Amino acid sequence: MASSSSAILVRRTITHLKNHPPSLSWCLSNHLLLSRNNSQSHNNNNNNNMAVPPQQQAASFSTQQPSNAGGGGGLPSFMRGAVYWEPNKPLTIEEFHMPKPKAGEVLIKTKACGVCHSDLHVLKGEIPFSSPCVIGHEITGEVVEHGPLSDPKIVERLPLGSRVVGAFIMPCGNCSYCSKGHDDLCEAFFAYNRAKGTLYDGETRLFLRSNGKPVFMYSMGGLAEYCVVPANGVSILPKSLPYNESAILGCAVFTAYGAMAHAAQVRPGDSVAVIGTGGVGSSCLQIARAFGASDIIAVDIQDEKLEKAKIFGATHTINSAKEDPVAKIIEITGGKGVDIAVEALGRPQTFSQCTHSVKDGGKAVMIGLAQAGAVGEMDINRLVRRKIQIIGSYGGRARQDLPKLTRLAESGIFNLSHAVSRTYKFEEAGKAFQDLNEGKIVGRAVIEIV
Repeated sequence: MASSSSAILVRRTITHLKNHPPSLSWCLSNHLLLSRNNSQSHNNNNNNNMAVPPQQQAASFSTQQPSNAGGGGGLPSFMRGAVYWEPNKPLTIEEFHMPKPKAGEVLIKTKACGVCHSDLHVLKGEIPFSSPCVIGHEITGEVVEHGPLSDPKIVERLPLGSRVVGAFIMPCGNCSYCSKGHDDLCEAFFAYNRAKGTLYDGETRLFLRSNGKPVFMYSMGGLAEYCVVPANGVSILPKSLPYNESAILGCAVFTAYGAMAHAAQVRPGDSVAVIGTGGVGSSCLQIARAFGASDIIAVDIQDEKLEKAKIFGATHTINSAKEDPVAKIIEITGGKGVDIAVEALGRPQTFSQCTHSVKDGGKAVMIGLAQAGAVGEMDINRLVRRKIQIIGSYGGRARQDLPKLTRLAESGIFNLSHAVSRTYKFEEAGKAFQDLNEGKIVGRAVIEIV
């Protein structure tokens, strides 16, 4: 515990599954009210495989909230979250029973959630994921409850009221990879969350208020007023960093750092090309600059993004819609190619550009997610003879890297205000993803949840 004198509020939570008035859902794309029954018609058959939580009492820690709030310990009984039902259908905002953290987990009152292409891939059906689910996976917020029987070290590290940032890869801390410090390969994360849409006991923490049916979680299901996160995926957010802008530390910056620090292992003087300068790609530019890269080449098809790339650290820019990026990169580097090329789009064409842009012995790092089944090709003889290294990188390592990223941001080495170009209200989440899909967002956008 933080100290022996700290007041610990123990509350008994009781799940209410009946006698609640029907809820409404708000269609985010056009702000039309949809009836609860219409929303329920989208429920996936997978719901039958997930048990509705039994009525039970569980001891847990919680913060003191205003006396007019509902629920035990001052927390409200219900909350809202943005639900994806099926591909290319609008998100709806639904009411949920207040999620309950279990051992080793924390309940966070969400303050902000980033707008990421990974969520967009799910919304468009390009990456299969369990549905219905609450999307959103890079968040900031406040710790308001600890799961019962949590390790006292967790309570000490993340006391109630703590300002925190959450990473989208939430390590279990116990599997063979986590035990070696490779949180980015956590077996439980991929086996349960990415494969089944649950946390690591095989159960979701989200249940609809209207009928008690379960809803899956994309990472922590962060596009909601509250979310449950494994404590290993959370780090303290300094008071000097704002909630809104800092949300991108959990994915855009986290992914870029994993690529540059662990996969590429950028060293001072390295030449780096980044293909695709959206939220993650532009973060790669800032990290490359912070690591002392010399030539930093930004490649995109939008001049507006390329101009912004110069602020992030790009020394050269290439509009690949107007000229051959591979030929230009080789020209800039004196005929050799770059030490490191990063592909941040997830397309076969840019995969090829990335592998052809590196020098002999260079590293081609792939961080862009693609539509399921997409294939990248490589000349085997060049791969073998020229010792080309092709490396995949999904993200950083939460326990090691999140504290480092907050320090980079706090010191100004990574400029959050430059990285976040736009904010949306919670009710505008559908519009945010529509704008992202249409290429209207330069850098990263954040949804405010207050």
